[in-house]
Amino acid sequence: EDVKPFTPEKTKEIVMSLQQPAVFCKMAGNWPALHWNVEYLSAVLEGKTIQFRLGLKTVDLVPQFETSCSYVEATLEEFLAWSCGQPSCLSGPFSCYDYSKYWAYADYKYIARIFEDKPEIFQDVRWSDFGFPGRSGKESTLWIGSEGANTPCHLDSYGCNLVLQVQGRKRWHLFPPGDTSFLYPTRIPYEESSIFSKVNIANPDLKRFPEFRNSTAHVVTLSPGQVLLVPRHWWHYVESIDPVTVSINSWIELDADHEARVEEAITRMLVCAIKSAENPSDGDLWLNPTEVEATSHEINLQYLNKAVSAYLKCQETSVSGQARSSSSGAKQKTNTSCKRKRREVFGCEPESCILLNQECDFPAPKAEELQKIPFGPHLIQVLPQSHKTSVVGAVAVESDGGDLLQENEEHFGKLQSKRKRLLVSNDCETAAHQMDSDCSPCTSQTALSTNDLLDCLVNPRVISLVAQLLLERMRV
Repeated sequence: EDVKPFTPEKTKEIVMSLQQPAVFCKMAGNWPALHWNVEYLSAVLEGKTIQFRLGLKTVDLVPQFETSCSYVEATLEEFLAWSCGQPSCLSGPFSCYDYSKYWAYADYKYIARIFEDKPEIFQDVRWSDFGFPGRSGKESTLWIGSEGANTPCHLDSYGCNLVLQVQGRKRWHLFPPGDTSFLYPTRIPYEESSIFSKVNIANPDLKRFPEFRNSTAHVVTLSPGQVLLVPRHWWHYVESIDPVTVSINSWIELDADHEARVEEAITRMLVCAIKSAENPSDGDLWLNPTEVEATSHEINLQYLNKAVSAYLKCQETSVSGQARSSSSGAKQKTNTSCKRKRREVFGCEPESCILLNQECDFPAPKAEELQKIPFGPHLIQVLPQSHKTSVVGAVAVESDGGDLLQENEEHFGKLQSKRKRLLVSNDCETAAHQMDSDCSPCTSQTALSTNDLLDCLVNPRVISLVAQLLLERMRV
């Protein structure tokens, strides 16, 4: 179990260079975290409650955004009792929800917060095997779900994603960045760093979103012990397909994150300013529950200025680093480039950047090396499939890293994201206000809503242009 198919150096090279999803096999076989099934985690948490999001298993044409879900605080013992069909007296707040109609998801839980009083457990997660020394469970998040647990299709603005499957299986539906226009991106409901699709991938409304036919899904079933690489800006829609699933992930910061942070700051400023100007009695649930509250214009402006300053500082470091490297030899050039990459950290201040630089011991991959990705039984490509409306072939990766299997299904099934803190609903089987495919309340067919304006104003293409114009202004 201690023998890995790839060295940490080689694994990091693959992670930082591969621009398509792939599954690593036999890279985490000796990680203590593979024992983190729900029973074990329940014993470790000793009755501590965590928040679960509950959604309906019915598949509609409208994505089931988090603003239309219910929330409960419960223990893992109560979750297990509910998912195993035990008497309702043992399932606590879950007893209000019919298991045949609902799924539950404790998603995007920071391991550092859940186990803050048990920091020794952080070392059960060993991302050092992937070339990131010092990265453990402390920099990771935990996902616990029942069959059907999901979130709408979305992409993450920052980093690339490494996902370890611990218990049960999850099916991932991935779409390349080039398919963005076919997925009809939206920022309502708003959540920083998450760009949602208006399309319900499980049941697409092709009359409303005809361009979705042009998208290309890469589908893979992830089994326990396997690690999925989700490259930067790949769309993903994930569904739990077993009664209980547990996953652990970590986002790896990239060079492009500084510019993405500027774009996110612009988006936040515009969305909060415009939506906060509306009458709050309109009942438009525009802010994702994980965002907790809208921030003020002053705070958003500070955020934007910090993001721009960090971007420009990174650019200066890059220029000065290249100048030094040109006169100091190839070895120093490699180290400078590597250190600059480690500065691309979420909300990175200069002090934390210095600490993260110490993690970076590996040279950047050479161009010719990028053409030699060692695909095989231990690194399996997640291949594209032909797009069909009624029958979709899903590619499954067996847990032993064997041959890829084709699964034909009549529809995707049910449905996975990222979070901080969620609102709690105490009403049994009562979902929050349901929005239409445009994430907006039902309005007149002829009238344009604030959300219609925002959909255009904060479209990723528009925000990218605004960010470039702002950065050019700062350079003058």
